[in-house]
Amino acid sequence: MTVQTAIEQAEALLPGSAAPEGETDPRWQAIIEIGEFIETDPEPVWSFALRWGSSEDDDLRAAIGTCLLEHLLQHHFDRFISRVEDAAHGDELFARTVGYCWKFGQSEEPTRAARLDRLQRFCQNTGDRQRRSAGRKDVRPRNS
Repeated sequence: MTVQTAIEQAEALLPGSAAPEGETDPRWQAIIEIGEFIETDPEPVWSFALRWGSSEDDDLRAAIGTCLLEHLLQHHFDRFISRVEDAAHGDELFARTVGYCWKFGQSEEPTRAARLDRLQRFCQNTGDRQRRSAGRKDVRPRNS
């Protein structure tokens, strides 16, 4: 299988919906298959992660964060961290996806880890602000 074939197969399933609790989720399985190409062909994996990492579906974002994004940073930190930062700063849903990432490989190196920690703090704060504002009514000043 090629990365393009894996992406096409995943695209046919997405966005879809999460499998019932305890059942194998074909979306996650397809995303895991794409992850097999991270070391050898990361650019199309990044494009896929960027697209679906902004999904409204939290379960799908979790799959993107844990199966693709954290492993892109594990193997190609310097190549992708600026792009991940730009995407997270520009898109709140993508920022939430970054929140699912753990540190492995290259992202565990102290300087890189500190950079990812800063980004994840930003992402956490972004999510906190969004949750707080979701409970507020839109209050506009009255014209006098």
